[in-house]
Amino acid sequence: MPTRRTALAGLTAVVALPASAAAPTLGEAERALAARAAAWLEDLGEARGGFVQTDPRGRTSRGEVFIRRPGKARFAYAPPSSLLVVADGATVSVADPRLKTFERYPLSATPLSLFLSRRIRLDGDARVTAVRRTANGFEVIARDARRPADGQIALAFTEAPMALSGWTVTDAQGRSTRVQLEGFRAVSGLPSSLFVLEDPRPKAPGRGKM
Repeated sequence: MPTRRTALAGLTAVVALPASAAAPTLGEAERALAARAAAWLEDLGEARGGFVQTDPRGRTSRGEVFIRRPGKARFAYAPPSSLLVVADGATVSVADPRLKTFERYPLSATPLSLFLSRRIRLDGDARVTAVRRTANGFEVIARDARRPADGQIALAFTEAPMALSGWTVTDAQGRSTRVQLEGFRAVSGLPSSLFVLEDPRPKAPGRGKM
């Protein structure tokens, strides 16, 4: 069962990586693949599907994901977990009703912002450091250009058809948390309530009163 920490590692956490030298120059073919990936993400409006998350120790958990670009996402973990992770366009909230925990982070401080942004600029906030071919397509490896020592994310795409298939976040010790998408597809009409998450904990008596 995923914990708040493992969920954050795969979906939202800022993970420290050692500072590196300037990104290598991408070849023409690599730039073309990265541009295709950016264009596909920018064209994506609403989507939903399942996901399988594998943490650095090989433990897996499942759930359902909903996306509304720009800025919004919902990850609902399947039982026995009760974790919810919601990006509302400005913040990312993480709640576990079973454990009665709730935390909130700026979306801009998480790897999710790299593919939920309205504009996906290869020379902007998301700096592409490498593009590599895989058995089923290719991966675009990126880090935040504003904070190059922060987390690295590898976005995986298929080519036939072109689609986002998942991502991997790697920490400073080389530990990777992978999120694999299943049945991820474009949809329309997702309710706005999916992308709102308030603190579910009961308010203490007198809280908020003057």
